[in-house]
Amino acid sequence: MTIAPPAAAAELVVIDPVDGSVASNHPRSSDEDVRDAVARARAAAPAWARTAPAERGALLRAAAEHVRAHAQELADLNTRETGKVPGDALGGVEAGVGTLVQYAELGPVHRGEALRGGFGAADWAVPHPRGVVLALTPWNDPVAVACGMLGAAIVTGNTVVHKGSERSPATIARLNALLAEVLPDGVLVGVDGDGATGELLLEQDGIDVYAHVGSTATGDRLSEVALRTRAHVVRENGGNDAVVVDADVDPAWAAAQVALGAFANTGQICTSVERVYVHRDVAEPFVAALVAEADRRTAAPAVTYGPLVDDRLRQTVQSHVDDARQQGATVLTGGVTPGGPGTFYPATVLTDCTDDMLVMTEETFGPIAPVRVVDDFDEGLRLAANDRYGLAATVLTNDTGHALRAAAELPVGTVKVNAVFGGAPGGSAQPRGASGAGFGYGPHLLDEMTTMTVVHLEPAQPRTAGGAA
Repeated sequence: MTIAPPAAAAELVVIDPVDGSVASNHPRSSDEDVRDAVARARAAAPAWARTAPAERGALLRAAAEHVRAHAQELADLNTRETGKVPGDALGGVEAGVGTLVQYAELGPVHRGEALRGGFGAADWAVPHPRGVVLALTPWNDPVAVACGMLGAAIVTGNTVVHKGSERSPATIARLNALLAEVLPDGVLVGVDGDGATGELLLEQDGIDVYAHVGSTATGDRLSEVALRTRAHVVRENGGNDAVVVDADVDPAWAAAQVALGAFANTGQICTSVERVYVHRDVAEPFVAALVAEADRRTAAPAVTYGPLVDDRLRQTVQSHVDDARQQGATVLTGGVTPGGPGTFYPATVLTDCTDDMLVMTEETFGPIAPVRVVDDFDEGLRLAANDRYGLAATVLTNDTGHALRAAAELPVGTVKVNAVFGGAPGGSAQPRGASGAGFGYGPHLLDEMTTMTVVHLEPAQPRTAGGAA
């Protein structure tokens, strides 16, 4: 986030990435709106903290059902603003509703600990809400991600000021409004704006948690400000996730897995496949199958394979491809910005990639599969681990020993074996390095949103019969 001159009367204009028309024209919150939002959340915090956990859970469940009733409306807004394909957009809303329901159930049973003390004494730990949470959420799956942060904060007794990305303002504003229609006043207050609005929020006193999903640069900024404000920081930031393809797997199956990881949502997923290390023994058929997977997606209609969110991101993606090409990479398919309306970009496969190319060192956040051939599993694992990010990684192997080594040695929050996406309900993950800090989802996020007070109780000396009155 960078400081910009106030623009109280300005609007956030979003261009439809499919056809280039105006997708939304949404008012930006004024400086007064920002200050009022924090004040409202701070004023509502004491009463909400005293609300019984079961009542908070019941209200959150009611809010989830209210969002469910407007699922198609939210999905349509999402598709219009970000180009997310309709099926995925609706799926994201449904996932968000499911997350709210999950937290509505988990919140009331979020418990402390009983501790062993001396005989006749009692010790226990009690969780308390932190206070006011500033939630900053992204555009690439706006409803699903926001519901996770908001649900965990609200059900544990915090109040929330929520600013979503300026790339999906109408979607987030509608979500905030739907939730606020069910919750008590001030428990959730929405703010609409861009980086300048975010900077103004950071200037406000009385915020106890910065909860953020988005870029590493913004996450670093929050951590910097928190040194002064002492706010607790939870952040899930960029990733440069690797896939290691072992010699003993079916190359066509492996290619389908990598294509899903690299090209789903046009590569605009935090845990997208960003680097591919394939064993030399299967490299040739693997690459041929990966090119076929890429071509199939590029030829698909926009309702199946969508555009990038805007031209700014598309220029970044193209610059990473150009850098790779200039340094000797071979573009087997894609790699060229198409003409015509919208901000489409083809699914792209690069080979002959080296470790210092931007596509291998930075988060491209586009539909790019850069491939590096390795001589053995050890080399692939070593290269996958050698990265400043630490979000997730995948290993495709039939060797149980290799899978166990990957789990032990990869310095990431999530190691996935034989599936680029997926996981059990209620899972949590803790990113490392430039990818963030703290648990950004799952039951452990309830711990991030609370503090623990340890209570020690001993019996007092009874008053004696001859004691003073």
